[in-house]
Amino acid sequence: MNYRRNFTKKCLSGVAGVLVAATVLLGGCSNSQAGQQQESGNGIPAAVASSEVSDARNTPVVRAAKAVGPAVVGITNKAVARDWFNNPVQVEGAGSGVIFRKDGYIVTNNHVISGAKEIIVSLSDGRSLSGKLVGADELTDLAVVKVDANDLPAAEFGNSDDIMVGEPAIAIGNPMGLEFQGSVTSGVISALNRSLELDDRVIKVIQTDAAINPGNSGGALVNADGKVIGINSAKIARSGVEGMGFAIPINTVREIVDDLMDDGKVTRPYLGVGIFDKETAGRYGYILNVDKGVYVENVTVNGPAYKAGIRRGDVILSVGDKETNRVGDVRNAVLAAKVGDTVKVKLDRNGSTVTVDVVMEAAS
Repeated sequence: MNYRRNFTKKCLSGVAGVLVAATVLLGGCSNSQAGQQQESGNGIPAAVASSEVSDARNTPVVRAAKAVGPAVVGITNKAVARDWFNNPVQVEGAGSGVIFRKDGYIVTNNHVISGAKEIIVSLSDGRSLSGKLVGADELTDLAVVKVDANDLPAAEFGNSDDIMVGEPAIAIGNPMGLEFQGSVTSGVISALNRSLELDDRVIKVIQTDAAINPGNSGGALVNADGKVIGINSAKIARSGVEGMGFAIPINTVREIVDDLMDDGKVTRPYLGVGIFDKETAGRYGYILNVDKGVYVENVTVNGPAYKAGIRRGDVILSVGDKETNRVGDVRNAVLAAKVGDTVKVKLDRNGSTVTVDVVMEAAS
């Protein structure tokens, strides 16, 4: 009996000692050693939660992503195509968009919503809403979509006229679809005022080396101040070519968006001629014996050019103060004018130089 009593006392004494030691250790952790790293059983320091982010980590890219990321959405285009047996089948495409008004207005690319029978907008908070097309402009590859919601996070537009080559550029969008929604890539502004030809159209774009992949189209290009300076539109995807992404300057976007919200379309002047340059003539097997200028193949009856006296066989040398040696030169010069403007067009007509005044009219 005495042996058992002594053994019990020793055990209780040992337990009490352990409890006292544990109390000391725990007391030390909650007081004198607070905030210090602990070691795991294998000697590796354990992670310590930090309530503050250092300036080294809180970079302009981080701040820009926080500011604009919530305003970048996913856009799913549900369209109808035909299979091999001419049966209708539903197909889906995914792109990006940017909320620019908290009451549900979103800017994206025209090619993202082109042909859509149904538009689904996926918000950064996980909601999916039905989208309605407000208007689209094929020439600049821009479109506006509206969702029925209020108090959405809206991005702030910057000024694309004051951006500089070499400054930081952050692309936010959904590369490869909604699985990678809200992806952020960074780089620099590589060049300004690049002329990019898309489907015989020439648009002015910003070039960046921030990674832009399929699905990024319609997403935001952001500066270090967290302001949107462009809408990502295209990427050169050729073998051996990397780091060349393009965005539509936000000042251009502003103008187009205003027109789309007012009228659902963009009203532009037109000249009313069918034209060829050496390059485009070669595509159709024609030989164009013109060293300078653009050849007039046909003229729209009662159009602006026809009324001014321009006829088939004339060679357009300049429109306004812009020399024209390519089809794109003529188109850009015409688009630089406004409906109602009178523009001087210089022609080569059978070896003689002729100048006519063309009154620009709205394209239907």
